[in-house]
Amino acid sequence: MEQWESLSFEQHAGLRVSQAPDARRHFVQIVADEFVAAAQEFAIFFTKHPQTGGFYAGAVLGLKPHQSLSGEKGRLTGYRPADLERQGFYLVEDGIVIDRNHAVFSAVEGERLFEADGEPSAALRRIQRALGTLQVGLPATDAAIARLLDHRLLEPIDINLNFDDGSSIQLDGLYTVSMDRLHALPDAAALDLFRRGDLQLAYAQSSSISHVRRLARRYNDGLAA
Repeated sequence: MEQWESLSFEQHAGLRVSQAPDARRHFVQIVADEFVAAAQEFAIFFTKHPQTGGFYAGAVLGLKPHQSLSGEKGRLTGYRPADLERQGFYLVEDGIVIDRNHAVFSAVEGERLFEADGEPSAALRRIQRALGTLQVGLPATDAAIARLLDHRLLEPIDINLNFDDGSSIQLDGLYTVSMDRLHALPDAAALDLFRRGDLQLAYAQSSSISHVRRLARRYNDGLAA
């Protein structure tokens, strides 16, 4: 059960945040401003929200639910998406609230949220930036995806992975940018997408797909071990 509390030094001076829950995230939502950085390390795909049916973008951290294959033992050593950074934290009109029962919070493990003088710690400053990134980025990303859909540039992609022990994994419900349709766009449409920054998103997403092979190798190595 969620237990919402307004974040404050008085209440949460000794509270710490841990990255341990990252190890159970196999897919994490990202926003447009994160595409270029995320594409260096993760495969990015579009998928549909199960409740609304609307498209959103996400980075693939693992091949099975509740299992990350990224980073070291599930803890990322490079780029950490904003939606992971702000786990357990939410913006409301009056400021930041936390879900006190979220697994990210600890009294003994991880980084403190506040310095001894009450100032935000480096961890809390990262969380604040992540919340700001999502607040601005979610509507901007929805608009970018809508433009891609207007040009019919998203198409489903089938990913079937086979492993040395005879097992296989199929990744369902994922969409990618169709490079064929993108390159067939009229010049005026392509120029408009370029000026809006959508072409950069499209190419970053398309190039990132190769990271699936890296995850498959890690998964296969784990089976052998």
